[in-house]
Amino acid sequence: MIHIVFNESEVSLMNQVIELDEMLSGDVLQIKDDYAVGPLMAIDTEEGWQSRLAWWKTLLQGSPYGEETAGSFDDRETVRQLKSKLDENPQEELWIWMGQNQHDVMGYYWLMPQFKDYQGRVMVLYLNNLPFINEKGHIFYPSWLNEIQPKEFVKAKKLARPVTLSEFEIDPDEWRKIAEENAVIRILEGGKKIAGKEDSYYDSEILKNLTGEWQKATRLLNNTLHRMKIKTGDVFLMWRIKFLIAQERIEVTGDVNKGWKDFDVKLTGSKEQQTEKTEDTVQQ
Repeated sequence: MIHIVFNESEVSLMNQVIELDEMLSGDVLQIKDDYAVGPLMAIDTEEGWQSRLAWWKTLLQGSPYGEETAGSFDDRETVRQLKSKLDENPQEELWIWMGQNQHDVMGYYWLMPQFKDYQGRVMVLYLNNLPFINEKGHIFYPSWLNEIQPKEFVKAKKLARPVTLSEFEIDPDEWRKIAEENAVIRILEGGKKIAGKEDSYYDSEILKNLTGEWQKATRLLNNTLHRMKIKTGDVFLMWRIKFLIAQERIEVTGDVNKGWKDFDVKLTGSKEQQTEKTEDTVQQ
């Protein structure tokens, strides 16, 4: 079997799981892009793919990752490798692991149209609305795979099931609908239901972590990431912070065009004024 995950931390996590249960032995591959944000229009064409790549390069400017990160991997090549392995070995299966979050579900949707010919050999383990035991022995409902202890995955393997023929019909249609809508932000509303949101969707999360006192932009970023319930990536969130600075809704000192650590921020105006501006943006 080949295990598919959608977050870097889950590659090492799955390897730990395999050490605990040799029945799960197999390669672990990651789909690296975050299809929950950014343009998806015509992404199945070279022009559409390059448009998305250019969008990511814009967001990565000044980040600790560097612009070149956007071109350092190609999920399409990962898919080609997977298909090659499936063609070479008729007994090979794909096991797609995903948590209850838009990042994983959107990665799943992107994969589905490309593996329709392998129905019966593509397994899915969608760990949504399922209780697990945390390190303290308490029951909780994880949103992300990396919140689950490795030993708990050994039990979860029993949930593996083939992606049905019906799903291979319906899910690619859902992917096309989402891609054609081309919202900048996509969130999970439950099950596998994805909803498109406006660019400003996360702005209120950023603003409520600001005060009238100066703080490092990286502190604002980390606090927002930690406290927000519906998560997104740090690169996307910093892009929105810079947008709010350009809109003069966040006051700045230092050079925004350099690294993330090179500028400080604070709230512009009163909390009441910011709330009014946020409501006006949403209404627009």
